[in-house]
Order: sequence, then structure tokens, then C-alpha cells
Amino acid sequence: MAGKAFDKPYPSQFDKVKEITDKLEAGIQALFESEAFKNYLKTLSKFHDYSLNNTILIAMQKPDATLVAGYTAWQKNFGRQVQKGEQGIRILAPTPYKKQMEVDRVDPITRQPILNPDGSTAKELKEVMVPAFKVVNVFDVSQTDGRPLPTIGVDELTGSVSNYEMFFEALKRSCPVPIGFEDIPSGAKGYYHTVDQRIALQEGMSEVQTAKTLIHEMAHQKLHSIDPKELPPEEPRLTRNAKEVEAESVAYTVAQHYGIETSDYSFAYIAGWSQGKDTPELKASLDRIRKAADEMITAIDDHIMSLQQEKAPATSKVTHEKADKDPYKKAHKKKEETR
Repeated sequence: MAGKAFDKPYPSQFDKVKEITDKLEAGIQALFESEAFKNYLKTLSKFHDYSLNNTILIAMQKPDATLVAGYTAWQKNFGRQVQKGEQGIRILAPTPYKKQMEVDRVDPITRQPILNPDGSTAKELKEVMVPAFKVVNVFDVSQTDGRPLPTIGVDELTGSVSNYEMFFEALKRSCPVPIGFEDIPSGAKGYYHTVDQRIALQEGMSEVQTAKTLIHEMAHQKLHSIDPKELPPEEPRLTRNAKEVEAESVAYTVAQHYGIETSDYSFAYIAGWSQGKDTPELKASLDRIRKAADEMITAIDDHIMSLQQEKAPATSKVTHEKADKDPYKKAHKKKEETR
């Protein structure tokens, strides 16, 4: 009978982490199959992908822009109106045109130029597309009013964290790079600066959002701060999507371990980055996510224990000092000494 207590071994911390990440994968898959995500993708498909040059132009003129479209597109496709007095973001729109041009005749089989009897290259008139561009104005969603756009999750987490000061201090001590608060113009909640090797957090966020964002950026620092050129050949070269999926998955796992609920936010975040019918980045990275989360939880637990030990002597000292000031205690002590 005594042996029955050991029939089911106590789950290890890594087993607990795996249980959380399994729930994460199931939650993401359920979201992908939902009508809400289909509507979200349908809306995103109406926003055209922009070239690198246009992305730079948008960032220079309105760094906090998230979704941009033309004046008429906002009206027809989204039921929204550009607010009066808003200044457009100037980008380059392709306006190619057809033109008849004299080009070399090419043999359809050999793909070599066809020569005339005199040895010169034969020519022919052909309609070709000539690339051209014009300047157009687009507007960010923040510059419009009207019908709400479909979303797949909360924009920002709210709420408080139990023993927040101690937990945040444990996170700071677990982090090998400096952490600071600032106003981030882009609208991002935080970022890891790879050159300066520091983490920036948006000031003024809730305790839950601040803690989760810090864990997310700590995951970036832990997993993605190595120059790809220095990685061993067997290490995968990750896309930006895969890096974001990994960091948010670690953040969800660590936060969930400490009872901080971020499911709606994290599921939507990962789905938004993946934008597919499955989660290839998540599946390919699960072992890395679990290992990183396990190591981070171990480090955070160690620092929480240290902080509790630091706090305990201080409490004991205060209690002792109060006892010394108590006249009854003093009299009792003096009585003991005279015995």
C-alpha cells in the first residue's frame, strides 16, 4: 500500500511547461479555424503589401502607422472616412504602361538572336511593359473614422500581478541586459535593441502587460541575440515571423506558469504573425520554446527565493527592534538578567 503514493511521479517543471505549450498550440489551431480569424484575414487581404521603399517612406512620415490605404479605398472597402484635415502619407504607386518597341528577334527554341542575311540582328516590333511610378497619398487607420475593423484579440492586457514589485525585480535580475521605460513612438509595447543590447518598455502600461512584454523581449534576447553568421550550421535561420512566434510563445508559457492570464492576447498575436491555416513556426520551434521557458522559469524562481530571503531578515530585524523598545519586554529582560 505504501508504494501506491509513487505510482504517479510528481510532474517535472519541464512537463508542466509542455502541458502549457500544448494548450497554446491547441488554442492557436482553434483560433485559425474560427470565423473571427477568417474575417480578420479577409480584411488584411485588402491591404496591399508595400515595397521596402514605401515601407521606409511610411515609417519616415508616420512611424506609428499600422494599416494604410488610399482615401477612396477606406470608403469603398472598409466603410471608413478619412478625418478632415488629415495629411496623407506620400508613397510611390506603380503605373506601368505599354509601349511598342523595336527589339531583337529571338529563336524560340535556341533563344539566340536571329540574324539577317547580311549578318545583322533581325528586329521586330513588340509591345513591352515599361515600369513607371507616381506619387499617391495613403492614410493610416488612426486617421479615419467609421465602421470598426475586425480584430482577433485584445489590443492590450489589463490588470494587476500578485506581488508585482517582487516579480518584476526577479525578472530584472534574471535579465542579462539593462531594462528601461520610455515613450515608444511606433506604438510598440517594447523592443530589444540588438546593437545597444538593452530592452525598452512602453511606460504607463498595466502590470500584466508590462510583465508579459518584458518576458517577451527577454525571450528575444535569449533566443535571437546571436548574429546568424555565428550560429552553428545545424541551428535554423529564423524568419522575423518565426522569431515573434517563439518570443510570444515563451512569454505566454512563463506568464501562465505564474498565473498571469494572457491567452486571448497571445493567441491573437501569434495568429496575426503566422497568418496561415496551421502554425509551422510554432511546431518547428516548440522544443526551443519549451527549453527557453524552462530555463527562464528556473532563473526567475531562484531570484524570487533570494528576494524572499532578503526580505525575511529585514522583517525579523524590525520585529526584534520593536521588542527592544517595548517597556514590558525591557523589564522582563532585566528581570531575567538579575535571576
